[in-house]
Amino acid sequence: MAGASDASFQEFAATHSRRLFRTACLLTSGDWHGAEDLLQETLGKLYPRWRKVSRMDWPFAYAHTTLVRLYIEQQRRKSSTERATDSVPEHAVRPTGDPELRLTLLDGLAALAPKDRAVLVLRYWEDRSVEQTADALDMSEGAVRVRAHRALDRLRALLGDQLAGLALDRA
Repeated sequence: MAGASDASFQEFAATHSRRLFRTACLLTSGDWHGAEDLLQETLGKLYPRWRKVSRMDWPFAYAHTTLVRLYIEQQRRKSSTERATDSVPEHAVRPTGDPELRLTLLDGLAALAPKDRAVLVLRYWEDRSVEQTADALDMSEGAVRVRAHRALDRLRALLGDQLAGLALDRA
């Protein structure tokens, strides 16, 4: 029976890892390695519970919630000695959309608090409802609304003329 469960988990991971990884990338502000670690930790948490999770109506929702909560937990645990760096190793970039606008938004998201970033990613990038976001983050719907409003204000203040200039260049 374990073989069938393993095969089911492997199929789930193969099918949904890409979407989970995209969310992890957004939460970690484009930190590819951090996103991979977050995804691996999420899958590692799911595997021992897979029999129960696989019987749920939508196991992806459980996996997604686990990923977001692990991200927030990691941010709380980070020691004060860890610092982000401005130097990024060179690697090939696949051009999609508007890279300048994407980088500007990722920089703005990186400057926000982890919960603010999580709320904005879930609400506006993944187009989730207030209720879905509240459930994923274990917050009240009112808290999600307030946090989203304040986080958007902070993001607009951080990006200021930079975002307006990019929008005008594209018009």
